[in-house]
Amino acid sequence: MPLALSVAFSTAVAQQPEHRVEPAAIPVRYAEGTVHGFLELRTATGALLANGDLLQVPRDRRIESRMVFHFSDASVFNEAVTFTQHGVFTMQKYHLVQSGPAFADDLEVTLARSGEYVVKTKSHEDGREKQYTGKLDLPPDVYNGMVITIAKNLAAHDTQTVHVVAFTPKPRLIGLEIAPSALQRVMLGKHAETAVHFKLKPKLGALLKVFATLLGKAPPDSDVWIVTDDVPAFVRFEGPLYSGPVWRLNLASPSWAP
Repeated sequence: MPLALSVAFSTAVAQQPEHRVEPAAIPVRYAEGTVHGFLELRTATGALLANGDLLQVPRDRRIESRMVFHFSDASVFNEAVTFTQHGVFTMQKYHLVQSGPAFADDLEVTLARSGEYVVKTKSHEDGREKQYTGKLDLPPDVYNGMVITIAKNLAAHDTQTVHVVAFTPKPRLIGLEIAPSALQRVMLGKHAETAVHFKLKPKLGALLKVFATLLGKAPPDSDVWIVTDDVPAFVRFEGPLYSGPVWRLNLASPSWAP
């Protein structure tokens, strides 16, 4: 499942070196396939913001996955990622579009495996447009739009640090620690399942973290819950989808029209 998860942090976030562990792509334990999932996006207090779809299909030995939300105020969040899963997960192409009053500004991002990127922004205040282009040196464990897929492939006791590119709007490569923090029971009717609660922690470096906190722009941790019995399943995500408020992403069930 693709998800932006906190990859669009504030302009206070810049790349900051710290003790470095050599990056490595995450091994495939559970291969992805064809999926059409129904989703809902809510505020941290539970108010419904948008309904959405997860659309995922295999094409030419690659997986194309897209998550889209349509808001009642006509805002749109559309995130697509293409990746391979030949022994390890490898992101090949990433595309993000967010537009409308639900977001601070309109944003369109394209990122390729080669590191080449194009970022386009449009201000809601004055309509001013900006564009940034260039190339980053990407390690093999860059997983924009794939963090939940990666969490589904970790064991309940695994802690793994991967990388994402944060768009501020200029791109910054940062670490993201995915760490199990607790087990939690979830109910399906009267049937109980056990979900692993993973914390998603941006790795900013000590000095930069202090600086960002003083500015009031330190990116928060995010949370994801994965049921891991036999076949892993996503349950819930809480965190910012961009440099904005904490939102809650849940699975949804269709309702029958009258």
